[in-house]
Amino acid sequence: MARDRRPPLLRRAGLKDGVVDVDAARIAEAADQLRHRSKATLHDRLHRVRSALGLAVQAGLAAALAWVISHQLLGNPQPVFAPISAVGTLAASVGQRLRRTVELIIGVAVGVALGDLLIYLLGAGGWQLGLVVTTAILLTIFFGASVAVVIQAAATAVLIVTLSPSTQNLEIPRFVDAFIGGGIALVVTAILLPLNPLRVINRAARPALDLLVEQLDVSAEALRKRDRQSAQQALERLRENKDELARFSEAIEGAKETATLSPARWHRRDELTHYAEAADPIDRAMRNSGTLIRRSVTLIEDEEPIPEPMPDSVAHLAESVRMLRHEFAVGAEPEKAREWSLRAVSEAGRAYAQGVGFSGSVVIAQVRTTASDLIVASGIEQEEANRLVRQAFGDTEQPPSGQAEPEGAPKPPTAPPLG
Repeated sequence: MARDRRPPLLRRAGLKDGVVDVDAARIAEAADQLRHRSKATLHDRLHRVRSALGLAVQAGLAAALAWVISHQLLGNPQPVFAPISAVGTLAASVGQRLRRTVELIIGVAVGVALGDLLIYLLGAGGWQLGLVVTTAILLTIFFGASVAVVIQAAATAVLIVTLSPSTQNLEIPRFVDAFIGGGIALVVTAILLPLNPLRVINRAARPALDLLVEQLDVSAEALRKRDRQSAQQALERLRENKDELARFSEAIEGAKETATLSPARWHRRDELTHYAEAADPIDRAMRNSGTLIRRSVTLIEDEEPIPEPMPDSVAHLAESVRMLRHEFAVGAEPEKAREWSLRAVSEAGRAYAQGVGFSGSVVIAQVRTTASDLIVASGIEQEEANRLVRQAFGDTEQPPSGQAEPEGAPKPPTAPPLG
């Protein structure tokens, strides 16, 4: 029997040699995209697992210790709330665990007091339960309590009203369990298994900075090729950066809390201060980059001139963020990040001198502003960063269009302002 030498896709489609399957290329491309997406999804999931591994181990240890202490040492026959409090404290936003423990205890105390008082006055029942919950919520809100305190007070009041008739002395074990669970969680995070705060921050910062690097690179290439669609996609992707920035900010707060509570991490305080001060300028750099990319889309749509240095200036911004990420991760002084930021400004000055349109001048201004943000993130004071940016940009009186201005037309600024 002769061997079928046709490509596998043709054999599966039942096509004869010489017959062109117009869908084969599209099907193959779609299959490749699905395989790539599958690999990317698996990589993302593994990254999330690695990032959460420390928290998972902390939560498991805290829950076990809280149960043992409440049950074995204090004699609580059913210490359900102690491990729940421990896990609830650790599950709170990183950097708010001490506050979460205090909220648990306050909420339990309010719920116990209201539940006991109203049961004593009105007895137990359905309408009494509703009244207790309503009163607990309104009272805690009146005194300005957080959402966590409100929820905890209401939940505790529910347990007191529903279980007190059948369970004696419920109030003291629940209050003690709240104290034990939250306290054990803090002991685990501060002493027994304190995470490396710099590692936590680096892991959280990487997605946000990677996103910014990628979209600036895409935008630079879109400007070179006048590819409006690519620039628009970069803009839409950058707008989805809220989760990355939120995780970065939470990681900084968590690292500061760890460095405050954990004696083993006290020597990291100075480095953490540097990170904490970098959070706001990085956030501003993300926002200003969004404006830069949005104006790049308009620039391409309006067919404005794109001087050759303009895409280079955006690419240099991407390199500056890449260097900032690397130098932060290794604990080095971010000198290269500053250098690339100033190179971006210098290229922007050359582009402006060659002549740009209205949207082009906004792009140039945003390069200057973003570069200033990145320099501040590297540890330079804002005033000094602005001075360096102005110096790197240079003086120019070239009109944006690169042509003589019509008589009576308003003169452009000698340089785009720092936003």
